[in-house]
Amino acid sequence: MEDMPYVVDFVNVSTIGLESSPVAEALAGLRANEARYYRNKYAHAFTVSPASEAPEVLEWVTRILAEEREIVIGARPLEVTAFEVDGLRMAYVFYESGLSVNVMYGIEDGAKRAVGFKLSDGMEVPEELADRFKFARQKSKLAGTIRGSYFVIKGQY
Repeated sequence: MEDMPYVVDFVNVSTIGLESSPVAEALAGLRANEARYYRNKYAHAFTVSPASEAPEVLEWVTRILAEEREIVIGARPLEVTAFEVDGLRMAYVFYESGLSVNVMYGIEDGAKRAVGFKLSDGMEVPEELADRFKFARQKSKLAGTIRGSYFVIKGQY
């Protein structure tokens, strides 16, 4: 079961795949919150895989962070997903620390392209992001208080 892709259930929130995180419950809520958004907005089933099963997704996100802002995430990546909706190439990495990083990459030239960070309820702001981003708070029924930030991608990936 562990290496199977998992369609995230946002009705019965599960920590499956995230058990090693010190904020597993909050991270599961954050993941479920994203899943609900994509289901409601795009009828997309948000399906995650262990990071080791989709190294190309992790590499793409890691490269964008490094080349755009010289950011290297210290935490261990647990899960990833990548998909296309509505002309956007999306990728997510969920880290053991409770951090979620997503890349929204518009496929057309001139389309929106950004990297988003979300922090699970109860985690500290990671050192590598702390002095560089202001995090806005947002309440979620599934995830408690999520803190989020983002930056615009300037390069081509």
